[in-house]
Amino acid sequence: MEALYLLIPLSTLLVFVAIWVFFRASDGGQFDDLEGPAMRILHDDDSVAANKDPADGH
Repeated sequence: MEALYLLIPLSTLLVFVAIWVFFRASDGGQFDDLEGPAMRILHDDDSVAANKDPADGH
């Protein structure tokens, strides 16, 4: 029973810290564009292959 006197305030504090970290990351723009980088890797960039240096000998 005495452990509850310690665990309840600690768990409440932990929840508030987690909420504070989430809102801090949200305000900092951490979650602005979740699909952009994931979709960018799927698109081929053919312009890089077309601009190869002809001095390479390939």
